[in-house]
Amino acid sequence: MISPDSPEPNVAIGIIIAIDGPAASGKSSTAYRVAERLGFRHIDSGALYRAATAAALRLGADPATWTPESVLVAARPVTLAQGKRAYVPAIDGEHLDREIRRADVTANVSRVAQMQPVRDWVNALVRDAAESRDVVVDGRDMGTAVFPDAALKVYLVADPWERARRRLIQSIGRSPTDEEIAAETDRLVKRDAADATQSAAAKDAVLVDTTYVTQEEQVERIVALAMSAIQSRRADRP
Repeated sequence: MISPDSPEPNVAIGIIIAIDGPAASGKSSTAYRVAERLGFRHIDSGALYRAATAAALRLGADPATWTPESVLVAARPVTLAQGKRAYVPAIDGEHLDREIRRADVTANVSRVAQMQPVRDWVNALVRDAAESRDVVVDGRDMGTAVFPDAALKVYLVADPWERARRRLIQSIGRSPTDEEIAAETDRLVKRDAADATQSAAAKDAVLVDTTYVTQEEQVERIVALAMSAIQSRRADRP
């Protein structure tokens, strides 16, 4: 396999690996690791929705009054900044890693992600960043609306209870209680229902159930699928 320190693989320019799935399915962390292994760059589309949400919260208006127009105005300074191995959202050049993970952003990001004009804005930024580049992108509709011709489409699934447990371990840094997992599971199920129209799997996506596997195991499988897809895509090109 390709190591994180290996040079760019000898593949055709513009290979897209799309990884979709519901909230807390491990899309972003898995996609980042896959990108490292392939020598590709990673684009997390969900981080852009979080960035737009954080930008809107900075203005202080009640989220219940937000409109697509007001969110897009707030998000004007948001860009995708190119890092060593990933594109990350920034406002006026300031990286937003901590700010976009705040609880108030998490509580309101679904509202923003359901706004079609905002989705169009995010998708345009992602397409622009990916143009003529080898990238691993993750989100909810990367393999359907954004990159229907991606070399490989993967859709991650996992039991809601396990997704909730993993999210809590990441956020609170300890093993959660059953009561905490139950409450988080309820929130995730409601989030799934709210996001249902944006989170369907592409018809030709490979479903990867991560409920009972480690992250390293799922990364290994997706890297193997990606290498096969890359070879096929190269063979099909003149």
